[in-house]
Formats: sequence, C-alpha cells, structure tokens
Amino acid sequence: MTAAPRRPLEGVRIVEFEGLGPGPLAGRMLADMGAHVSLVVRPPKGGPGGPGVAERLGGTGDSPLRAGKELVVIDLKAPAGVAQALDLVAGADALIEGNRPGVMERLGLGPADCAARHPRLVYGRMTGWGQDGPLAQAAGHDLNYVALTGLLALSKQPGAAPIVPPTVIGDAGGALGLAFGIACGVLDAHRNGRGCVVDAAIVDIVAVLGTLVHWIKAAGQIDAGAPSPFHDSPFYDVYECADGGHVTLGALEPQFYALLLERLGLADVDPAAQYDTTGWPALKRRFAELFRSRPRAHWCDLLEGSDVCFAPVLSLDEAARHPHNRQRDVFRVTSRGALQARPAPRFTPLPDR
Repeated sequence: MTAAPRRPLEGVRIVEFEGLGPGPLAGRMLADMGAHVSLVVRPPKGGPGGPGVAERLGGTGDSPLRAGKELVVIDLKAPAGVAQALDLVAGADALIEGNRPGVMERLGLGPADCAARHPRLVYGRMTGWGQDGPLAQAAGHDLNYVALTGLLALSKQPGAAPIVPPTVIGDAGGALGLAFGIACGVLDAHRNGRGCVVDAAIVDIVAVLGTLVHWIKAAGQIDAGAPSPFHDSPFYDVYECADGGHVTLGALEPQFYALLLERLGLADVDPAAQYDTTGWPALKRRFAELFRSRPRAHWCDLLEGSDVCFAPVLSLDEAARHPHNRQRDVFRVTSRGALQARPAPRFTPLPDR
C-alpha cells in the first residue's frame, strides 16, 4: 500500500480574500501542501450582468483554484462583514489578498488593521507591479509584467515579434513567489514572534526567475549582439517534422552534441566545432531539412530517453498521456473531464540508514 504523501504545512491556517489568477493559485499551492485555507468570497450577485474575466477564461464550472479550500461568504462592504473577516484573520497564520494597493486599507483590512488583532500575522500581497512605484496603481496582466522585466524580448526571432508566452511565466511565477514568501514569513514569525508583509510583485518575481539569464548575458552568450547558443545555434532550437509536429533539442554540452550528431547520422560534422558560430546558419538549415524528412514519432523513437537533450512538443492532452508523465502521475482528470496537474513538489521521508 502506497503511503499518503507528506503535507508539510499541516496545521498552518491561511485566510485568502478571493481575487483573480496568481493570488488564488498561491492559495491552492499552499492548500496542496496541507495548509487550511479559508477562502473569503463575496455574496452571490443578483440581477443582469455578463460573465467576468474569470468565467470567460476558465468557464463557469468548479474552479480548480478553489479546490481544497473552505469557502466563507462575507460581505466586506458591511461593517459586520469586516468584523467577521478580522475574526478569521485573528486565528490565522497568514493572509492572501490580490487587490490594487490601498483597497484593503480602505476596507479596514489593511496590514495595520490586521496587525492590531494579530501581531504575528504574515500578510501576503499579490500584485503585478508591487505596492509602490510609478506603475503601482495601473492595471496589467501576465504579458505586461514579463515584458517589463526584459525577458519577453528574449523570445524574439530575427524578423519577427517576440512570442506571447503561455500565461504561466508571470501569473504562475508570481503565485509561486507569493507561496514561497508566505512559507518563509510563517517560519520566521514562529521563530521570532513577529509578523510581516510579503510584497509579492509579479514583476519582481519574474525578474528573479531571470537570474540565470542575467548570468548568461554577462558572459556574452545571450542578448549581447553576438550569435547566441540559445537563439542561433542548430543544437538548441525547435524543429518542424514531416507530419507538422515539432521537436526540441538542447544539446549545449559537447558530449551531448557529439551523441546527437551520431544519432542523426551526421558523421561529416565535426563535434569539436560545435561553438564555431560561422557554421551555425548552414548547419541549422541542414538540421531543419533533416527533421522535416520524418514524422515526429520517428524522432521520438530515435532520440527520446537518450542524452541528446530531446523532447517532443506536446499538446496539453498529449502531455497527460506521455509515459513519463503517466508513470510519475503528473496529471489527473477530474470527474468533469478537466485536466489538472497534481501537487508539486513532492515530499517523502528521508530513507532509513
């Protein structure tokens, strides 16, 4: 019998004021780790009105962002509702809110209001631009935040505009940053008896996620006006196959590149010249022609599971069916047929000696 997964945040209590996107995702991540999340939701609206952005994007079914949370309906526009919310906060370790700066203060639920009831509270604030700065009061979305960090520009191919990334780099990166910040804050509060405000700005967190890029740029290997292994080389790219599918290569290391050439049957290409940038354009064209000569399944049979640093480009449904993801139980299908990722990271006890 498989042991139940460890949930390291058992006993931690969080009050989340429902918002859009990254704040609820952070709450879901913490709930997945065992935290008890009380989700404060508004009373149902009556009368006419079209769907909001959440309904337009995610549909009107059960939201996965509410999964594992206790719903508490509170009218925060009424004094009694604010008092009820403060009572909830008084018994919590942490709070999550995702409003524009100043909104919670105007409701009487800002950090100072909550600290008066609970000085050990960790007050998590999820925004795009942060609590201060020239853009703090401006609206924005995932794409805008990634653009301002400089990272979106790195998706630009010659003669084309930067590629719009899936809405994970900004919003989900911000959610992960907020969840990390809350976990750190709760640990610190338990140690020293003082709470804190976690200012989780998506633009800040995405910039931190770009640390490896900044390191590579400093070495002149990306965004430096010279051919880049990540943008211009034949061994780090996406290639189209004969059936319209695509595959990816990432053979940056010499030993992986040498194996790639061997598997592709390119015995006339010198692996020692891997970083001779003058030969990259012609070799990239040759790679492209080769991959277009066979369907994606052929290249998976030939390259997947080897050290050539290969993976096919899968649709979301294909990803759920892939043998590696299935064996690791990465995804699950809900009773309504919706695809969801299982909680991560995973926690297991240290093995006995």
